[in-house]
Amino acid sequence: MSTNSKFTQPAHPMRPSRPRRSVLYVPATNARAMTKTASLDCDAVVFDLEDSVAPDAKGKAREALRAFLAERPFDGKEIVVRINGLDSEWGTEDLLAARGAGVDTILLPKVEEPEDIQTAASALNQSDAPDTMRLWAMIETPKAIMNAGHIALSARTVGARLDCFIIGPNDIAKETGVPHLEGRPYLVPWLMQVVLAAKAFGLDILDGVYNDFRDLEGFERECGQGRDMGFDGKTLIHPGQIGAANRLFGIDRQALAEAERIIAAFDAPESAGLGVIQIDGKMVERLHRDQAEKLVAKAKALAARSQVSETGDEK
Repeated sequence: MSTNSKFTQPAHPMRPSRPRRSVLYVPATNARAMTKTASLDCDAVVFDLEDSVAPDAKGKAREALRAFLAERPFDGKEIVVRINGLDSEWGTEDLLAARGAGVDTILLPKVEEPEDIQTAASALNQSDAPDTMRLWAMIETPKAIMNAGHIALSARTVGARLDCFIIGPNDIAKETGVPHLEGRPYLVPWLMQVVLAAKAFGLDILDGVYNDFRDLEGFERECGQGRDMGFDGKTLIHPGQIGAANRLFGIDRQALAEAERIIAAFDAPESAGLGVIQIDGKMVERLHRDQAEKLVAKAKALAARSQVSETGDEK
């Protein structure tokens, strides 16, 4: 990586490790569904102003969402708004509405170039948005897949707000003509390319939606596949998918215990300054400690959100 001063260190101080096992899309035109989200056990909600809203309903949906978010009845969930593209007639107003509502994150559709991220970040900076307001990027076109590494690298520039990629397999299949089959055999090589780009620069990456929300067995198989491919969570189109996503992308107790052991071993006085130590006959490097700390941080975030939910406190 370049040593130019515009690049930050690998761990961005404004990018906390957050659980994103289950991320539910909710159309901003569906008032009942929006109200219900406060009681759901998903880690994040994406209120959608883009694909799920017809062109002649965009303005009405934005105002409905603005009014709804003013109440903020959420129990620690990450609140995301997917806006229309900034090159559209609705995008700028969408971004300003999300900024004004103080959401956690703004999701940009059809990102294809690093400049797409920079344009949105500049707009937030000009509106004096706090650094804690983040950006996610939809990767859903052939060009986006080809440029995934360059887009992810933009997360390492000074003032970057980019935290996460979301794969859009339906759009990818549509634009390439590749069939979206069970097991995604023809899509997997492209998806892994984007996973690699995200991991190279410390971004989270979320798997795309599973279209048949009634097929829970198929959904669970795809969750397991996505987890094994390196995705951090799954985007959802129905509340009935939340439980399986939380379980399959959840934190394994044995893995958490091992992570805690690695951290403790490196914190021991005899390990001070060492890059590699031995635990039960296995060589463990500092990079494993970094991974362990991320896992423990996610476990603590989940525990904190559960506590907030149980006490009924709002975000």
